[in-house]
Amino acid sequence: MQLSSTIAAWYRGNARDLPWRRPGFSPWGTLVSEIMLQQTPVARVIPRLEQWLARWPTPDALAADSPAEAVRAWDRLGYPRRALNLHAAATRIAEQHGGEVPADVYALLALPGIGDYTARAVACFAFGMRVPVVDVNTRRVIARAVHGHGEAGPARTRADLAAMDALLPEDPTEAHDVNAGAMELGQTVCTARAPRCDACPIADLCAWRAAGFPAYDGPAAPRQARFEGSDRQVRGLIMRELRHSDGPVPSGVIEGVWPDPGQRERALSGLLADGLATGDDDRGYSLPDSVREER
Repeated sequence: MQLSSTIAAWYRGNARDLPWRRPGFSPWGTLVSEIMLQQTPVARVIPRLEQWLARWPTPDALAADSPAEAVRAWDRLGYPRRALNLHAAATRIAEQHGGEVPADVYALLALPGIGDYTARAVACFAFGMRVPVVDVNTRRVIARAVHGHGEAGPARTRADLAAMDALLPEDPTEAHDVNAGAMELGQTVCTARAPRCDACPIADLCAWRAAGFPAYDGPAAPRQARFEGSDRQVRGLIMRELRHSDGPVPSGVIEGVWPDPGQRERALSGLLADGLATGDDDRGYSLPDSVREER
């Protein structure tokens, strides 16, 4: 297919030099990077990834440390539940897979906190498996180039995977480059707000361009709520106190992080329910010593 071969060739000549794309990068490093990259920009992930892998170069190394240390090392990457998921996954890999990240998509899906995208990304990018990998950038490229829509609309996992699978060549190496290339194209050229169609390698093959760039009138994808003043911000302020303390944080300190008591209590209750904090008003609050696995 011309579209696929063009994307793959463009990727090989234009891919950014990123740590997880370099020869010899470990499957464990790929797993860590994929989880860190969820909802976090590349520029923020790279230094944290390097620090993480220097400290915990294998799943066994992370499993031998405490969940609290994983959360501390996560620092301000956001969505710290991801750190607990990584610790739980590392523990499962150490206990059930001899310390080696499994290559099979279904074995990866069986790990705590690993969803469909991450399992497929690791199988493809770390092990060279021919499986479709779909993220928001891929969906946008397919929506425009194949379907002629300016936006991808809400995610539909089964349909999205089928659409990407239809573009993949049978050769696993070529399929890898199409998966990675579609993501790269969406991240750097076919962007959401300001697509650079003059620099796009598939401009002549793009159904959206051929149709005259019609405005999108389909269902909208959900948008993330504003951070400022949100429960997410309050959770982050509480987590900052827990990360920076060597012992339990008194309830009075927690009360000082946010003036609205109802929102503060809601954020704290959420952290306790998510296993990111332990304790109570009498004992104070701390980072977790163990992880409750949730599927």
